[in-house]
Amino acid sequence: MRTPDASRATWRKSTYSNGAGGNCVEIGDLTGAIGVRDSKVPDHGHLSLSPQNWTTFVSNVRDGRYDLL
Repeated sequence: MRTPDASRATWRKSTYSNGAGGNCVEIGDLTGAIGVRDSKVPDHGHLSLSPQNWTTFVSNVRDGRYDLL
């Protein structure tokens, strides 16, 4: 699989991110993939997910499947 080009992506911060410098997750449209990165260190790379895997991930988050507490 080819690595999507993130240099032209428009990134937006998650509505769950706070303004105090914590929990800063951004997503971006990578043309055929969804990018996820830490907005505090955007040059440290990103995860690339297929649209189907992104949908599954978001559904699992909403269902609380990744809750640690």
